[in-house]
Amino acid sequence: MLPQIRATGVAFTVISFENAAYSYGGGELLSDISLRLAPGSFHFLTGPSGSGKSTFLKLCYAELAPTAGSLTLFDRDVRSLSRDDVALTRRRIGVVHQDCQFLDHLPLAANVALPLTVAGRTSAPSDLSDLLGWVGLGQLAEAKPPSLSGGERQRAALARAIIMGPDVILADEPTGNLDWEMSLRLLTLLVELNRMGKTILVATHDLNLIRQAKPQLAARVLRISKRRIQLAGADL
Repeated sequence: MLPQIRATGVAFTVISFENAAYSYGGGELLSDISLRLAPGSFHFLTGPSGSGKSTFLKLCYAELAPTAGSLTLFDRDVRSLSRDDVALTRRRIGVVHQDCQFLDHLPLAANVALPLTVAGRTSAPSDLSDLLGWVGLGQLAEAKPPSLSGGERQRAALARAIIMGPDVILADEPTGNLDWEMSLRLLTLLVELNRMGKTILVATHDLNLIRQAKPQLAARVLRISKRRIQLAGADL
């Protein structure tokens, strides 16, 4: 079971910032952001540690709201969303965190299926098996999270992020703790998802990963510099 692609026939912007800013603790962390992510686009986000990459991703899935300017998700202003609207919107956005957390007492298959459980939905065993097979974890369905390697945990996190069939996948330093071979394996999965029509945004400090991806797809590279998000130059 791979994520189903929405086919509404209606053009929309997945995520749109207009002169947005985010302040924290009395200081502005991000400022004057104007950026639109179109359906099916692939973006990398770079910048030094502490520059605001994780904060930007949290804005993208409405965990945070801008303190100035506007942000729309699927053409709806986040400030107009009720708590239930936010929950429904987040079902269309899959997130892979850098430090992926699992319930250690549950087997891998149950951990991956948790978003469905929370939403009151079920998945056919064959669909879940297909998804685990797609990320290369088909033989580990009954394994407990503590027994998994770093690469296996990240691929499990990706499977969990896409099990609801989201339109957008956000990944925060998904290869930060992986070796090069496993980083490339995860990149291959993200590229395949993009080719299926998913919008992908990957925050990473690994410029070699970006260089590896460039021949495979038309990715835009964004850089956070001096609290602003800019298109990176060709030197990447």
